[in-house]
Amino acid sequence: MSGELLILILVIVTAIGFDFTNGFHDTGNAMATSIATGALKPKAAVTIAAVLNLVGAFLSVEVAATITKDVLKLQTETGGLVEGLSAQTAMTIIFAGLVGGILWNLITWLLGLPSSSSHALFGGLIGAGLAGAVTINWAGIIGKIIVPAFLSPVIAGAVAAVGTFLVYAITKRVGEKRRETGFRWGQIGTASLVSLAHGTGDAQKTMGVIALALIAHGSLTTQGIEDDGLPVWIIVVCGLAIAVGTYLGGWRIIRTLGKGLVEIESPQGMAAEASSAAIILTSSSMGMALSTTHVATGSILGSGVGKPGGVVRWGVAGRMAAAWLITMPAAGIVGALCYFIANGIGGLTGAITVFALLIVLSAYMYLRSRRQKVDASNVNAEWDGKVVPEASAATAA
Repeated sequence: MSGELLILILVIVTAIGFDFTNGFHDTGNAMATSIATGALKPKAAVTIAAVLNLVGAFLSVEVAATITKDVLKLQTETGGLVEGLSAQTAMTIIFAGLVGGILWNLITWLLGLPSSSSHALFGGLIGAGLAGAVTINWAGIIGKIIVPAFLSPVIAGAVAAVGTFLVYAITKRVGEKRRETGFRWGQIGTASLVSLAHGTGDAQKTMGVIALALIAHGSLTTQGIEDDGLPVWIIVVCGLAIAVGTYLGGWRIIRTLGKGLVEIESPQGMAAEASSAAIILTSSSMGMALSTTHVATGSILGSGVGKPGGVVRWGVAGRMAAAWLITMPAAGIVGALCYFIANGIGGLTGAITVFALLIVLSAYMYLRSRRQKVDASNVNAEWDGKVVPEASAATAA
């Protein structure tokens, strides 16, 4: 078995690992509000989200096609690699970018910050691409990634604010208990729709990265994807990876979104989820690699603004916004460092060295999270300003 083929296998394994972290990192986008309002029990929520993420992965490949051509320019118009770029170098760049994305996902998960998995991936790829001296498709990145990143939370927030205001206006004569009960049932449907939309958008990003690696290796062509679509095995594997990650639940981020951002009631939750689902599904059909985290957070904030007398914790929102701003640069720096390490050592040995570092750092962050655990049992504890509830922290100590 050649070194190039082994590196390709390592890239695919790492891409599946990224998809897994994407799943548990972004579970809160769909289910945080339903869990916070009691519309769904925590375990039931992540189970529904996992199943629908898997289904959503089969609905579209527009975003995957965007990833193969609108981030890194590895190919010429005729389908071959650009002059001076070897298959091994191209795959090393993709591999380093994935490592950058995974490590940023894990850091922000540990801190309970709902940053964008999508932007972590793009940042890692851009950083590794710059380190590897390949051309970056800045026009595609600005048009399909950067601009939507700024617009999507604003649009989602505005839609959710209007929807929330209308909901409370229409139901103002309905008893509070009856209103809460009715909208909790509605939340099951809207949260499920967000999960489906998340699978449609985010699973495709990893599909696109695996396809890009196969194109670099010479096992696949852009024209082949356009003519025949992605190989079925890529869709199945990516759908399963994001579903398993979703089922495990990113409880720290679910807590921040559900309890830390807005004091939320079921009418707000339903309005936020409906807004998120509509925007994510629309963008996926247009091939825009939208951040579901930005959309969901914007919608939740909008639901707080739209409710008369609603409580929004702007300090928490500010920390999230800061994380959003540094996500792409931070993941890019990690991606670039990983490329320099892998390329400096060279070949398969370099790639294995970086993979070993990824395993060690991931294990450390997982073990660190176990010292102050957030799970289904305490995710809905009253917000005390901390991701880890005081009782949980005291017990861990």
